[in-house]
Amino acid sequence: MSAVAVADALRESGHLVIPIGVARDGAWYVADRSRRPMRAEGRPARFTIPDGVVRAGGDEIEFDVVFPVLHGPFGEDGTLQGMLEMAGKPYVGCGVLGSAVAMDKEFAKRVTGSHGIPSPKWMGVRRDEFDSDPSGTVDGIVDGLGSPVFVKPASLGSSVGITKARGVAAVKEALHEAFHHGNKAIVEESIAGREIEVAVLDGPRASLPGEVLAGAEWYDYQAKYDSEDSRFIVPASLPDGRIAEVQELARRAFTVLECRGLARVDFFLETGGRGFLLNEVNTMPGFTPISGFPKMWEATGLSYSELCDELVESALDVLA
Repeated sequence: MSAVAVADALRESGHLVIPIGVARDGAWYVADRSRRPMRAEGRPARFTIPDGVVRAGGDEIEFDVVFPVLHGPFGEDGTLQGMLEMAGKPYVGCGVLGSAVAMDKEFAKRVTGSHGIPSPKWMGVRRDEFDSDPSGTVDGIVDGLGSPVFVKPASLGSSVGITKARGVAAVKEALHEAFHHGNKAIVEESIAGREIEVAVLDGPRASLPGEVLAGAEWYDYQAKYDSEDSRFIVPASLPDGRIAEVQELARRAFTVLECRGLARVDFFLETGGRGFLLNEVNTMPGFTPISGFPKMWEATGLSYSELCDELVESALDVLA
């Protein structure tokens, strides 16, 4: 649905949009723009390097800029961005380095922490470390972070593979689950508090913050996408000083992670404790008109169509 909304908004702004769908097997297609949601099916297409041409049958499809509306591995982790760099094609969003580092939660924590941006206490765990000493690894986690903890795959989004685990046995099982999705996990202490998000554009400029009200114990995959009880409130009810504080932290995270174009920066506001703690930085957030990122910019004074148009113009400026 994000792709449909972006395409509609860009057409309204006068852009010619050619939708390309990428299937799970990596095949490219010129998608049927009338399908809602669009699907990765239709005329087979190929993108060739280094000339940067999309070919569909005997036709060469000319284009000026790519707007990737892809989440997770291969779309958000620098892989697609590297391919477009090799072809010399401008694209919306973060470059190779910013995409890759932000996608890897462990490295993102290391970089932002080294620049004084606070986060919950955390530990990185590699599969081979865990396999060689499961009990010792889990004991170290519980001793260092307490219980409960959140166990996450290091390089996924949308709360896929995340478990809230209480006690040694549950942490061990949660690590097994995380390692189904990669060879590295990150474990974080549980934070009692509010979930605050900020949308950032080039400048960097920070939007008014929003607040996630999860319709469950925590904001898991079901709460994000299936629950009618989950809500996103923008602007978040915060004093002016707190708004300025979280906006500055979001701008700093955007800068030190070498982001460009756009990113959504997520925080916890710990109840009566350490203040704002960085959760993660998402370099290609959900992009329907009712998604958090566009809603925060709308509340700040930038409409959805203006936002999409600005992102395209910003991408073109990179190679100008």
